[in-house]
Amino acid sequence: MEAESLLEDQLIDPRRDRTGDDVVRTEPWPRRVRGVLGHEVVVDSTETLLQFEAGHLPVWYFPDGAVRADLLEPSSKRTECPVKGTASYWNLRVGDEVVKNAVWSYQEPITGREDLAGRYAFYWDKLDAWFEEDDEVFVHPRDPYHRVDVLNSSRHIRVELDGVVLAESSRPRLLFETTLPTRHYLPLADVRVELLEHSDTSSQCPYKGIASYWSARVGDRLVPDIAWTYRFPIPECPKVEGLVAFYDEHVDTYVDGVLQPRPVSPWSKH
Repeated sequence: MEAESLLEDQLIDPRRDRTGDDVVRTEPWPRRVRGVLGHEVVVDSTETLLQFEAGHLPVWYFPDGAVRADLLEPSSKRTECPVKGTASYWNLRVGDEVVKNAVWSYQEPITGREDLAGRYAFYWDKLDAWFEEDDEVFVHPRDPYHRVDVLNSSRHIRVELDGVVLAESSRPRLLFETTLPTRHYLPLADVRVELLEHSDTSSQCPYKGIASYWSARVGDRLVPDIAWTYRFPIPECPKVEGLVAFYDEHVDTYVDGVLQPRPVSPWSKH
């Protein structure tokens, strides 16, 4: 099973566009955005557009002058999009490194999508790093309509696996994240760490930071990557620091003594 936040990047956002009927729309993104490949800044813009498209994560589109034209090599690749038009592609060459089809553009988009005309977009993972102003951004552009709220609670949380208690706490912090199941973050002192084994898995979340994982061993059964923590969350999400959360999809979670239904989510399959 892949890590929680790593999978988040691969999800298709089920929400419709917030304007109602439009499948695609854009908004000005006033932050300075930079992309780096091989220690070269290949794009640097203060006039970025953030595109929202139903069924997809947000994408940055950059004006022509913001992209290092000297690093672009035309590609023969073309794709068709029914809501945007024909996309042309470019390879990126930085020194001896060539990244194929890293950049695309709708040079002549369909009627109604003139806002994208002549702008360029990048496959996120084909660059080495991305920055908003001087802060590094991970996984994908952050959606300004995506919320993460962490609330202190006195609700009693008990987490079991095969009838064995993995954690029990009356001082959880509840994390509510747009479109995702509620997560219960518990103090490490309230977790039976002797039943957990450190995993090599790690993941990145643009809204929370870098997560590390534990597997749980109950008897002869080992359930990999069933719990995670953000040891050093991003400054915008400090209240989860050092706390432990479990996949409620794979454990029995009791809230105030009531067994909660296991959520159905992209992490339901193990």
